Amino acid sequence: MSERFDVLFAGLPEEKAIELLKTNPEDLKNPVEKYTAATRLAACQSDESLDALIEAIGLEQENLFNRITRRKVLEALGRRRDSRALPGLFSALAFDDEPSVINAVDSIAQIGSVLDEQQRKTLLNALEGSDNQKRSVIQAHARLGINEGDREISVLEQDANPLVAGAARAYAAKVHGRIDRLQPLIPQLTDPIAGRRRSAVIDLGDAGERSVLKHLVTSPVSMPLRAKSAFQIVDPEKTGLVPEPFTELITSLLQDNPMNMAIQQEWICESSVSEIEKNLQHRDEGKQYGGALTLLNMPSRQQLDAIDRIHDKFWSDYGANYLLTAVIGLKQVHERSDLVRTALAETLPQYAKSRVAAAWACLSLELNDQMELLQEIQLNAKWLPLKWSCEQVLKQMS
Repeated sequence: MSERFDVLFAGLPEEKAIELLKTNPEDLKNPVEKYTAATRLAACQSDESLDALIEAIGLEQENLFNRITRRKVLEALGRRRDSRALPGLFSALAFDDEPSVINAVDSIAQIGSVLDEQQRKTLLNALEGSDNQKRSVIQAHARLGINEGDREISVLEQDANPLVAGAARAYAAKVHGRIDRLQPLIPQLTDPIAGRRRSAVIDLGDAGERSVLKHLVTSPVSMPLRAKSAFQIVDPEKTGLVPEPFTELITSLLQDNPMNMAIQQEWICESSVSEIEKNLQHRDEGKQYGGALTLLNMPSRQQLDAIDRIHDKFWSDYGANYLLTAVIGLKQVHERSDLVRTALAETLPQYAKSRVAAAWACLSLELNDQMELLQEIQLNAKWLPLKWSCEQVLKQMS
């Protein structure tokens, strides 16, 4: 998902970013520029910028900005997906800074190269860490398809921390074909604790088992996270093609109707604008969807007034923006089709999910005047859920 935010740093030239990365933060007027430079270089292609990132793994750590920069560097190297970074990334597994170790592990998995025996051993040894580090190491084993480590990882399927146990179960299913191990993750998709729901969505995506897709569709977790796992399951090669048997489920997931979701009663708020606003801004997506459900169920006149008030106050909030756009499409609120047009035309990366909702709203509201823009997005969008949504909408509008 971080690739969607490259536009925010595109104005920083590569040469300047390399210079900033190599500068002592104490010599910078704004030391934040040092780790911003690392993020910028993640989107570059040159050998010079790659070498600069690899060299920065060795930054001294007494300075806070150097520590943060190293973490960003390790993350950036994963996005570069160049195996020349592997020696530096493996050296980072010995660091005493947990976020650096986790970023290094994640980047090793992103690069996706076949590891030699010593590298596999070093990665497995990184299990000796915090629960967050354990989870990351197990995920790397699943994503790289590493058979070794089954004995050490399988015992963690019963770990008291569901984030560790879930990753271990996904590994068992993905690498060793033990699909039955995924069963405890299904009820976790509706757990009262949002973090557990989110981790279950990620784990089922890593497992790659298509039979769980129907459960992902109804889980009260953010649409982008569920979409990432769903496309990981049905389109692991990232071709942008969804097999016909799964088109209906993927469509349902992307249309994201709260009426079809497993929402607990306590997440549904009263029919007042102030309560809906509180829910839409809540950190727990279950509460957000509960607020959207209340808005969907309002009488038309009251609903229209609520949409206007929420729009006036929270349209710039990308969570509320998304759910408001979705509601307008799902309830076919023709009077506010202008908001759908606005959402579809928004190019800032944090509003990408609103564009998905707007695309489907164009279909339900029959906004044929948006077909040219839909075609442009379908051709140029890099985020698969947005690209695929526009493609499906255009097919049905033609």
